[in-house]
Amino acid sequence: MKIHPLFEKRRIFAPGPTPVPEEILSELGRSPLHHRTKAFITILERVKKNLQFLFQTKQPAYLFAASGTGAMEATVVNLFSPGDEVLVIDGGKFGERWVSIGQAFGLKVQSLKVEWGKAVEPSAVLKALQANRAFRGVLFQASETSTAVVHPTREIADIVRKNHDALVVVDAITALGVEDLPMDAWGLDAVISGSQKALMLPPGLAFLALSERAQKKRSQSGIPAFYYDLKHEDEAAHDGETAWTPAVGLIQALDLVLQRFVTTGLAPVFQHHARLAEGTRRGIRAMGLELAAQGAYSNAVTAVKVPSSIPEGSKVVSYLRDRFAITVAGGQDSWKGKVFRLAHLGYFDEIDMLSLLSAVELTLKKLGAPIELGRGVGAATQYFAENEF
Repeated sequence: MKIHPLFEKRRIFAPGPTPVPEEILSELGRSPLHHRTKAFITILERVKKNLQFLFQTKQPAYLFAASGTGAMEATVVNLFSPGDEVLVIDGGKFGERWVSIGQAFGLKVQSLKVEWGKAVEPSAVLKALQANRAFRGVLFQASETSTAVVHPTREIADIVRKNHDALVVVDAITALGVEDLPMDAWGLDAVISGSQKALMLPPGLAFLALSERAQKKRSQSGIPAFYYDLKHEDEAAHDGETAWTPAVGLIQALDLVLQRFVTTGLAPVFQHHARLAEGTRRGIRAMGLELAAQGAYSNAVTAVKVPSSIPEGSKVVSYLRDRFAITVAGGQDSWKGKVFRLAHLGYFDEIDMLSLLSAVELTLKKLGAPIELGRGVGAATQYFAENEF
């Protein structure tokens, strides 16, 4: 039985876009400021300062009216040249995206293939670096959204720093604001993110922060660029402006989000995400289900293997959508129909996750899986009760 349209409440549990808080929605409903006015420039200055807080860096952060992929492209065109050799840690759909972007701009990409569901072994990174001194960059995901795996960012950065001159380039699109990634302390050269993840905003903003070392490398880049040429942004920044028309409404809303982060502090934010993620994983295991990631679990998203008793795995996603108006993500590429993914980054709390686990139990039961109703919800509830802030 489908929920009556009069009472249907849509809920999104996909790893982007994520839910937006009510007060942020209210801000988005306001008429935008003109981007060349003093009022907006004041907001933009505060946003850039608070982005440094979020990235944990003293270096400036750039904003683009784009998805996170735009910031990935901006990184490549500003830091590298055609023919440059780069090492890409490819353990999922978004590792593949680094490969595609690099190849599109003429880079010589060497993929360090990692089995989906596993994190890269630091020793494999070291071996690849020792075998090729010509690498100009090491590109990878902090959190590989397609597999719900976190790669060992700190260890990778340490290995690169001690053994090579390559730049450490990190896609933190689903990791920033979820995982602790102190950019300066860990020696990360480029860190990328987007608005529609832990920052609790609609899609449309991308962010990039570069280390001092990466800034110096920009002068060596030989890839033509216009919109993503950071020289334009640097010139506009002298007047407190952006080079091109920014996503004004989103930046006004981002200002409120970042002020909340600053007021709360980063440690409680990381703790909150870790707690929701662990409660979700315990609930899934208690149902008798298997996690798709093999350790190194992301605190942004949990990937779950569809039980063998459900031959058409895509029905899990469609039943949740059609019966409960709940949107979760399915598996991608070789995992399509075999995995479903549950997000817990951004504007979620314990009750959200318990509601989601309850809906998953009911869905799997309805589709023929031998699920004992209440076991997953009970395990998660117990964990939350025993691990309060």
